[in-house]
Amino acid sequence: MKSISISLVTLLIFSAASSANQKIDSFSKAKRLLENQVYNNHRTSLYCGATFDVNKKVTAPIGFTTSKYMKRAKKIEFEHVLPAENVGRTFSEWRDGHKLCVNSKGASFKGRRCAEKVNAQYRFMQADMFNLYPAIGAVNALRSNYNFTMLPGAKSDFGSCAMKIEGGKAEPPEVARGRIARTYLYMENTYKRYSMSKSQRQLMNAWDKLYPVDAWECARAEKISNLQGNKNYVVKSRCESAGF
Repeated sequence: MKSISISLVTLLIFSAASSANQKIDSFSKAKRLLENQVYNNHRTSLYCGATFDVNKKVTAPIGFTTSKYMKRAKKIEFEHVLPAENVGRTFSEWRDGHKLCVNSKGASFKGRRCAEKVNAQYRFMQADMFNLYPAIGAVNALRSNYNFTMLPGAKSDFGSCAMKIEGGKAEPPEVARGRIARTYLYMENTYKRYSMSKSQRQLMNAWDKLYPVDAWECARAEKISNLQGNKNYVVKSRCESAGF
C-alpha cells in the first residue's frame, strides 16, 4: 500500500510538471515564435482588434485614439496577460535579490532582472506563450501590471477600443474577456506557486462561461502546444466541448 501511495504521489508531481512549459526559457525567443509561427496568419491584437504586419507596425481600428505613449501606439508588443509581476513576486530573487544579482558597478539589484538571471523556473514561466498576446504598445503600457475587474463608471481610454483603465485596475473589451479568463485559469492550474484571489477567480470563471472559445483560440492553443511541448488543458477542454 505504501509503495502504491508513493507511486501515485510521484505520478501527480510528474503530471503537474509536464503540463507546464519546460522547453522555452527565453522571453525573447517566445515572442519571436509567436510572431513568426503562431500569429503569422492571424495578425490581430487581443484587446482592440488592431492588425499588424511582419514588422509589427500597427493598423489601428477606426476610432482608436490615445493621448499617451504615442510612439508605442504604432507598434505591436507581446504582453503578459497575467502580469509577470504577479508570478515573479512568488520568487525570493524578485522580492529580495540574490548574491549573483550585482551589476558591473557592484550595485545589487532585484525584481524581474534578478529572477530572470538566477531562477530557471521563473524564466520558463515568463516565457510561457499561452500567457503572451499581441497588444498595441500604448495599451500594453497604460495597462501596466494592473489586474482585471469591472469598471462600470469608467470610460474607454482608447476611443472605439473599449479598454478601460482606472485606479490601478483594468476592464478589457468583451471580445478579449474569455481568452483572458482561460489564460488566468491556465496559469493558476499549471504553476502551483501562483494563486488568484477569490474575487479574481470568481470573475475569471464567470468570463470563461460568458465568453466561450472560438476556432482561432483553439487553433492558437494547438500551435503553441506544438512549439512549447505542453498542453493548455483549460482551453483544450473548452474546445473539445465546443466541437473545435
